[in-house]
Amino acid sequence: MTVPAIEGWFTTGADPALLGTRCTTCTTVFFPKADGFCRNPACAGETFEEVALSRRGVVWSYTDAQYQPPPPYIPASDPYEPFALAAVELPEGLVVLGQVARGYGVADLRVGQEAELVVETLYTDETGERTIWRWLPLTSGHLTELGEEADQ
Repeated sequence: MTVPAIEGWFTTGADPALLGTRCTTCTTVFFPKADGFCRNPACAGETFEEVALSRRGVVWSYTDAQYQPPPPYIPASDPYEPFALAAVELPEGLVVLGQVARGYGVADLRVGQEAELVVETLYTDETGERTIWRWLPLTSGHLTELGEEADQ
């Protein structure tokens, strides 16, 4: 069985998307979802609607995780293999941090580059695969999983 590692934070279909909320009073968008009160200090709103966030954004910053994060992090391999992280600014005005798609590292990233949300397996346990969102850098010259050149 394949299920999201974090339930309710993203969809997993053909066009996966992060799931956020929009305050119905001030229209501010939040990820992860807001609940109870609006995080916008200028708003007293308490009602939210779920929204699917844009799948594409622009790399705002990036780094690599050279050292294994502490629990509850579950390493994908033993020994630990470093991975890249990208902070991607979405059209909604949010910056969302996530791992970079498998096979890509910091050498494949640059600030201002377009990235697209993909869903990949984070780990497998006795009950099945656990998936997570990741950022796929879209750069001319890189190949997508389908073997086609990615858009720039």
